[in-house]
Amino acid sequence: MTTGITTQAPAIDKATRIFHFIAKHDGATYTQIYQGLSLPQSSTSALLASLVTNGLLRQNDGKYFLGLVFYEFGNKAIEQFNIKDLAAEPLSFLRDKTQLACHLGVLDGNSAIYLAKVESPSAIQVKSWLGRKLSLHSSALGKALLAWETEQRVDELFPNENLVIKTQNTITTKTAYKKELKKIREQGWAFDNSEDFDEVTCLAAPVYDKNGKVIAAISTSGVRFQMPNERINEFVQYLLAATKMLSDKIKS
Repeated sequence: MTTGITTQAPAIDKATRIFHFIAKHDGATYTQIYQGLSLPQSSTSALLASLVTNGLLRQNDGKYFLGLVFYEFGNKAIEQFNIKDLAAEPLSFLRDKTQLACHLGVLDGNSAIYLAKVESPSAIQVKSWLGRKLSLHSSALGKALLAWETEQRVDELFPNENLVIKTQNTITTKTAYKKELKKIREQGWAFDNSEDFDEVTCLAAPVYDKNGKVIAAISTSGVRFQMPNERINEFVQYLLAATKMLSDKIKS
């Protein structure tokens, strides 16, 4: 993470250093910021106040955090980035290995959204389309995208304990959902066990940028008999190979 670049716009340089510092430390106090970055106290205080006013930072319990506007910027940046072109080969690889429909998705506010898709060659299709939004708590894609976000971000997206029930397998509480996200982080992939739609299963795993941040996810989905339990581990390996391919392309 680059933080020491100096340009002819020192205020922007300083703000950028502050953003990196806060991101690295998952929030920081005023004292931690100016001491950690060796910045002058008075101008740093004024700059932090301005960044909060403009939504680039937010303040809570004496600490500064990145503002939600960064999530909006991040989603727009991904839309403008040629990630859809880069994903063509990994998605086709995954489709050829699984014979299932495969998607590339990103966070879009309080949903996941499909950016790219390759169709299954099978006569049996799971209905989907570009721009389709999915639930973050009941879809594999949504869970894979949110698993590496902060707990505070999860709480912001799910302010209530009870979650919307989509099927009899849907995770119904935020407490259980957080346990699921922890499991996903540990194993590196997410599973939708007919939690969003009856008899539809899905696997998803994250895609990383050069800084190790999750910026997208790839999924493969089909009706239950197309993804039998005995082939889950095999499909996971294909999925992880596809996400590594895309992550490597983004980092290069």
